[in-house]
Amino acid sequence: MSPNASGGRASGGRAWIVLGALAGVALYVLRQRLEGVVRSSMVDWDTVERLATARLRHAPGILPRNEIAAALPSYRAAMERIVPLLERELGSPLPGVVERYAVVDRVAWVQANLGTFRQLIGHLETALGDELRPRRGDLTGSLLLVANRFLTTRQIGYLLAFMGQRVLGQYDLALLSAEAQPGQLLFVEENVRATARALDVPVGEMRAWVALHETTHAYEFEAHPWLRPYLRERLERQLAGFIEDARVLQARGIGPLVRRWRDGSEDAESWIESLMAPEQRRLFQETQVVMSLLEGFSDWVMDEIGAGLLPDVERMRTRFEERRARRSPLERVVFRLTGLDLKLEQYRRGNAFVAGVVAGGGREALDRLWSGPHMLPSPAELDHPERWLARTAAPADGAA
Repeated sequence: MSPNASGGRASGGRAWIVLGALAGVALYVLRQRLEGVVRSSMVDWDTVERLATARLRHAPGILPRNEIAAALPSYRAAMERIVPLLERELGSPLPGVVERYAVVDRVAWVQANLGTFRQLIGHLETALGDELRPRRGDLTGSLLLVANRFLTTRQIGYLLAFMGQRVLGQYDLALLSAEAQPGQLLFVEENVRATARALDVPVGEMRAWVALHETTHAYEFEAHPWLRPYLRERLERQLAGFIEDARVLQARGIGPLVRRWRDGSEDAESWIESLMAPEQRRLFQETQVVMSLLEGFSDWVMDEIGAGLLPDVERMRTRFEERRARRSPLERVVFRLTGLDLKLEQYRRGNAFVAGVVAGGGREALDRLWSGPHMLPSPAELDHPERWLARTAAPADGAA
């Protein structure tokens, strides 16, 4: 063997030793960086906001800030007309929440709702703690969690951007807040104008329509103190169930979830329910009943008051219903995957229930709906208001 050949092998060996050492250092640094990422949060919230706002700033119908601000007097005038009409129709003064409203663009709506998403995810992270994180030194587990964080971040960002182009107004309420802070009415002016153009109605009438709907929601929550804790309790208990599911998935894999879906798919009304345990499904259905009632009552109020507020309320309602039902293929997919299609069902069932209650029992029966949780309809009663009327009817004079 020649000296040169021996020296070449020695040099090559040293090179591999150096490369191996560098690779080891790189893996160590990578592992430390990954562990730092996965131990921070399940979601990169700065990226969520950046993704959502970037998409919205390039969406059709964007308005400069001065035009958003210039719409405020129009909403103020609408509220000055709406509040007296609502107070007369409901027979009680509205809470002061109707004085707290803002006209916002789509980006501001996203920023307002980021807090709700962070609160929900934060509950999960707090409850699961280190169960969400891999063991120290587990590079594969860290990589999987980073990939999951990447996907979850983008799913939430794109969902917020999707909804940010469709929401007209919102009663912004932090259900999971430890303190019962009053909510705020938000009117998304860019979407209100776009919808007015799509429905071919004056923008002033569309603003009044949205303001009436959302102000009714404010009344429902703020005038009935039991409603917020009732919904909060169910949401917290559902979150606890989802946390337990996460622990089962981590310990036993996806098998139990697949079996649950197979066993429960026949009885479930949606794919979301088919993945739930019986207790989760019951809580979900109770929440759906309340949400249907909220939307149905608001629609009923709009029918009752709208004629005195808007010149052609019937035409607006017809076009609005057509808009609710007419969705693009992309919208149908997103609504189906996220469960947002359940909201359209809430409108239909809630409106039919409230109309049936009023038809069968008058305003007195309608008032009973809001007297407490015991007066809420069951899921079966929601589709048969006559059963609810029979159950809640006051006993006749002299009855035991």
